Amino acid sequence: MNSSSKAIVFIAEGTEEIEAVVTIDVLRRAEIEVLVVGVSQIKVPYYICSRKVKIVPDAYIDVDTINFDNYNAAIIPGGVLGAKILSENDQVQRILADFYAQGKIVATICAGALAIKTANLHNKRGKKLHITAHSSVKAELENDFDFHDERVVVDDHLITAAGPGVSFEFAFSIVKKLAGDDVAKSAAAPMINSVLLVNKEYLIFDLWLFLETENADFSGKNYH
Repeated sequence: MNSSSKAIVFIAEGTEEIEAVVTIDVLRRAEIEVLVVGVSQIKVPYYICSRKVKIVPDAYIDVDTINFDNYNAAIIPGGVLGAKILSENDQVQRILADFYAQGKIVATICAGALAIKTANLHNKRGKKLHITAHSSVKAELENDFDFHDERVVVDDHLITAAGPGVSFEFAFSIVKKLAGDDVAKSAAAPMINSVLLVNKEYLIFDLWLFLETENADFSGKNYH
């Protein structure tokens, strides 16, 4: 286990299950400790995700004692209802703001990017942060952020991704930031390539090739 690498993945009713489960799985393959934290007004036995998959969290934000200081990444999946619940939760907002201020990783995918707006991260650095998200929430974000129509965008310790189809790229971008390229490649090596349908044509998405290339990385660059 990578004892220095620990991540929180928040989930709620209506969370997008591909984005949540792929991220959890990839991080754990990379021996990063992951705590899946449920967010709801009451403790429930499981959450029903956007496509009816049921996920049982490891802990609940308003029930269990969680020392968030022990973690160095906070991750928000999408899903219309799930993203709404997570982005409107006061504790999630505070945790994201605290993590970002401390230089810890904040990562969102799809509509989960709404949470970085409600956490006021766009006011933390004195200039617009570079992000991406699902096109359905672009209008809610593009005035406050430098929005890019990219699959994955990395802006220092903020990682954002466009939607469920880029979940593997998103997850491995987090692994690279938390544990380094070698750990990411080691985790990717035994995994079978994903087949994606793009513009009605099938193409092979090669995890190894992705790890050898750069995504939209704005880390340390001054665009303003």
